[in-house]
Amino acid sequence: MNEPVTVTYSLEEMFARFEQKIDSNQKETNEKFKELNKKLETIQKDVTDLKLGQAKLTEKVEGMDNRLKTVEGTQKSQVWALIALLAGAIITAGARLFFTANP
Repeated sequence: MNEPVTVTYSLEEMFARFEQKIDSNQKETNEKFKELNKKLETIQKDVTDLKLGQAKLTEKVEGMDNRLKTVEGTQKSQVWALIALLAGAIITAGARLFFTANP
């Protein structure tokens, strides 16, 4: 039970193995960081595109709002003109009946 443990590898070999593993892990980590950076750049570009699209949509909505105000004003004028025409027609018809009626 108390037999001594013998190591068959030299310290140089052990350190070389550790160094290789560390280098391998470092390369994998660097590659993953590069991939992550590419993905972040893509996301940043997409966000920028979305902001530009949102600005364009906001501009279009403001333009539509202005046109709607113009249409509402025009429509209101047309309704009042129609009311005036109808009132004039009713008054004219009433006046004709009143003045041309023979009792």
